[in-house]
Amino acid sequence: MAGAGPTGLTLALELARRGVEVRILDKSPEPFAGSRGKGLTARSQEVMDDLGIVDEVVEAGFRHLPNRVAVRGRVVGDSDPHADLNPTPDRPYESGLMIPQWRTEQILRERLSEFGIDVERGVEVVGFEQTTDKVTVRLAGGGTVMARYLVGCDGGRSTVRKALGVSFEGTGGIEGMLLGDVSVDGLTPDRWYQWSHPEKGFVALCPFRGINSWQFQGVPFADFDEEGNLPEPSLEYFQRVLDDIACDPGVRLSAPTWLSTWHVNVRMVDRFRDGRVFLAGDAAHVHPPAGGLGMNTGIQDAYNLGWKLALVLAGSADPSLLDTYQEERLPLARWTLGVSSAGLQKVTDNLGREDSSGFAGAATEDGQQLGLGYPWSSLSRDGDVTTGVRAGDRAPDAPCLSPDGSPLRLFDVFRGTHFTVLGFDGGPRHALQTLAEDAPDDVKYVVVGDSRGPGVDVVDDRGFARSAYGAHGGTLVVVRPDGYVALTAPATATDDVIDYLGCLVGRS
Repeated sequence: MAGAGPTGLTLALELARRGVEVRILDKSPEPFAGSRGKGLTARSQEVMDDLGIVDEVVEAGFRHLPNRVAVRGRVVGDSDPHADLNPTPDRPYESGLMIPQWRTEQILRERLSEFGIDVERGVEVVGFEQTTDKVTVRLAGGGTVMARYLVGCDGGRSTVRKALGVSFEGTGGIEGMLLGDVSVDGLTPDRWYQWSHPEKGFVALCPFRGINSWQFQGVPFADFDEEGNLPEPSLEYFQRVLDDIACDPGVRLSAPTWLSTWHVNVRMVDRFRDGRVFLAGDAAHVHPPAGGLGMNTGIQDAYNLGWKLALVLAGSADPSLLDTYQEERLPLARWTLGVSSAGLQKVTDNLGREDSSGFAGAATEDGQQLGLGYPWSSLSRDGDVTTGVRAGDRAPDAPCLSPDGSPLRLFDVFRGTHFTVLGFDGGPRHALQTLAEDAPDDVKYVVVGDSRGPGVDVVDDRGFARSAYGAHGGTLVVVRPDGYVALTAPATATDDVIDYLGCLVGRS
């Protein structure tokens, strides 16, 4: 694959843990050093949980970071916009996590290296040719790489997308901002500090956990030229913008590690696949930063595509399974463009007000991405049963017990590369046990009961699992490898479960 940002690394890891031979190429000689995509939504944290790296991610980030907002140099608000969010049995990660993008990438690379795969640096993809059975990738300098599939995760200026000739429709604008990472003296790193001045602009400093590194964001109204460009970024210029807009707060910036400017760009492709070539992340869709959904949407593109590619490469699934990547992800990319654009407009309107609430005004619909799913997908099948979750929904977590009485969450059961078939209460127990006798590694059959006993794999002692799934006696729920409900059915419909899985994991 081309590109070793969060999207490419997530996809490489998804494939590597399934035993797929992967090469991940990146034209940059060094890893990205900036904090740019500095937040992981609750849903992306669930992805990291499944990949086995959520502890490292959580340790490196801030979860509840209060916002201090000042207008004309006077503090008008000091609060945590997520203060009312707490973990629930079905949602263990209640809010977003503030973590710099470079650290997220570092954690993903370290996990990927455990599978013996490292990013090939300074290797630039310049084009490709594809046939019915392979892709020949051309590299700068004249070399080539042969692969069965190519995925372009190479950002908004994607070479892979341009070589495909895929349209990248949308709009740009003169709106923009200054962005960078700096050290800060004069502030305690316990808040996201935001200063607004209705006549001059907006500036903010967001700390990161455990290091003296802060993300600088600035919108100096008077500095845009007629083409919407800002002056060349520099430490001195950032300091001048801070002092002017924040009314000399006595804060000193130093030791910049990344300085840049950003312009509004809202675009997406009309298709995510052309033959054996796929697009993911910013190569397929670019978003305003409001709500922090862009990088997360790319991570979840990769999470969706990875298990499907692996099954097809293993010969377990028909190649038509790969068509569901576009079927499922394109509508969500379109949704993300819409809500992030609306969020940007909220921020723009808010920053010029005397009672500005800062970035809190950027909150978007379902900003944690927990309510997103694939109910329209051809992979989502609801049987003749009433449940609290429907096919296409995110599969909820629940704290339970293992048969020996030790704590066990449903996410522990789901973690890995398999499908999971949950059988609630005693009705399907015998059927599931019979099916489990010759179950392949791709499927795990799990009996969920309300008490310990023969054949019970998960003890739902407090009823959290049954409540989360709205499951009644005998309900069957199939959960996909990426943590979405694939099928719901009554206990009598085990043949439906077998038929469904047979299409995906080579069972008959």
